[in-house]
Amino acid sequence: MTPTSFDGLMPVVIFMGIAVALFWGGHFASVLLAPSKPSHLKSTPYECGEQPVGSAWSMFNVRFYVVGLIFIIFDVESVLMFPVAAIFRELNDMGQGAYALIIFLSFISVLIEGIAYCWKKGDLDWVKSFQVSHKKRS
Repeated sequence: MTPTSFDGLMPVVIFMGIAVALFWGGHFASVLLAPSKPSHLKSTPYECGEQPVGSAWSMFNVRFYVVGLIFIIFDVESVLMFPVAAIFRELNDMGQGAYALIIFLSFISVLIEGIAYCWKKGDLDWVKSFQVSHKKRS
């Protein structure tokens, strides 16, 4: 390779050098300028004014995770509709408007079906109520 073929890579090498220099410069500046006053309180693993009590492992309601996951799924899927809506006029001008509308409506119907299923199952409720059937005992 000739020296002129490396000319295109020179800006990348320069930016990498600047990035490394900024990283190490900031690291050394923080080591030199930061006060270092270790204490027993600072060496505790939990430092917010309360004493750490018990195990770090604790049980939590999985419902928060489920509701968050459902939100992310439907949020990402709704974001996928924006590009189609942005170019729908162009697709209509090309004669593909009906096809795009059918695909768009089928996508929305899958979203509605999914949210209806989650709603029917009770996964969107913060507090899930369990109904106990009162059967006669013989």
